[in-house]
Amino acid sequence: MTVQPGNIFIISAASGTGKTTLVSRLTARHPDIRLSVSHTTRPMREGEINGQHYHFVDKNRFLDLMGEGVFLEHAEVFGNYYGTSEAAVKELCAQGFDVILEIDVQGATQVRRNLPDAVSIFILPPSLEVLEQRLRSRNTDSNEVIERRLGLAREEISHAVSFDYIVVNHDLDEAEQQLLHIFRADRQSLRRQTPILEKILQNP
Repeated sequence: MTVQPGNIFIISAASGTGKTTLVSRLTARHPDIRLSVSHTTRPMREGEINGQHYHFVDKNRFLDLMGEGVFLEHAEVFGNYYGTSEAAVKELCAQGFDVILEIDVQGATQVRRNLPDAVSIFILPPSLEVLEQRLRSRNTDSNEVIERRLGLAREEISHAVSFDYIVVNHDLDEAEQQLLHIFRADRQSLRRQTPILEKILQNP
């Protein structure tokens, strides 16, 4: 049986919206969904594993890879660089996996331009007040950093109108199911099913 290629799903959100948690739940519970592991120059955090959470590289190495055209998208966020390997993503899709790109708005714009068939999803917080509470409850950033993140969040949220789907994260279980419905529905879209349709019509 021929393997149906997977598709690329862009998932973006403002920091603190629950994007990473939702993506982790999807990939842990559904083996046909994979997360693209990005390259980054930011320092490794406690508990992170190189090659699993990110490919951690220094700035010079990242710039070399960027110059070689390795990245499908790349961006600078808070002084650190992030990039997605195009070859790695396409290889997973060819194996039949749906691939999540967990990236910011800047990177999402690049991917949509390069791969117009990619499905883009923006995760919204219930409100900016809830988002601020979530950021402060982390106890990992100073007030200055939190204020900067909130300012960036307003800017990022303003770009949600350019995405294919919007999911509001009121509740993690509900938001996870909404994301899964989008993934499953895409498999049945005319664009994805056209090869099967054409094959049926060609047979006498």
